[in-house]
Amino acid sequence: MKQPRILMCPPDYYGIEYEINPWMSRSRGSTPARAGAQWTALRDALTRLGVTIELLAPQPGLPDLVFTANAAVVLDGKALLACFRHPERKGEEPHFAAAFHALQARGLIASVTTLPDGLVLEGAGDCVWDQSRNLFWMGYGRRSDLAARRALEDAFAAEVVALELADPRFYHVDTALSPLPGGELVYYPGAFTAAGRAAIAARTSPAQRLAIGAEDAGLLAANAVAVGNALVMPGCTDALREALEARGYRVIAVPLCAFQYGGGAAFCLTLRLDRRSAARSAEVAAVA
Repeated sequence: MKQPRILMCPPDYYGIEYEINPWMSRSRGSTPARAGAQWTALRDALTRLGVTIELLAPQPGLPDLVFTANAAVVLDGKALLACFRHPERKGEEPHFAAAFHALQARGLIASVTTLPDGLVLEGAGDCVWDQSRNLFWMGYGRRSDLAARRALEDAFAAEVVALELADPRFYHVDTALSPLPGGELVYYPGAFTAAGRAAIAARTSPAQRLAIGAEDAGLLAANAVAVGNALVMPGCTDALREALEARGYRVIAVPLCAFQYGGGAAFCLTLRLDRRSAARSAEVAAVA
């Protein structure tokens, strides 16, 4: 089985320098040494699981460049670059673009495209791939536009289920929803409107839905990285750990409070580069 390939960015210039979500507080700030140690622990945990890490060079003045999940949506070797809503993050866009063109030159990405003018979509942070259902869960209403759904469908020829985000603390869908390899869906119902919860219920069975409570949501437990049966997350309650272990998952807790102060955790700090749709996986299998 091909090992995952993930894009990360060292937190050399990470800090809470502005406030664009409810988690961020300039008065609290962040400790560079703690951020560096926690990021390294996450990278090392993923490396031990067999993940290949690609590094993006950090840049001064762009503290949130570390959240590489927001760089692009990537599937079947295609990268659709993000367009940010807040001016504080617009400066990241050319650096992410350069990184993906460099990955393309190495043969790790087949194509790099941009959104139509006027659309805002903040990468995989608001567009989470669900391998089991062969679809994207797309968040909108906080940082990304509902109209971006059509651009995603056109770019990837995949189903996109749009979920309106109801709580400003969960400003990207990846902060409140995580599809697991076995078909389960970890999610915080309070992050979504009634219509969003109905869309989730329509595509999952009761046994597949792992609805978490406010405590786990506040820990950003749904902001997890799945590698096989291992789930790397910033932490969770004993009840959620037991529920996941009962389903055959191994929970690996990596404290990431330095980044939670900025509104992100494990998933936010990573971007999978090797995701494949069912159709592409079938093509590869047929050639093999």
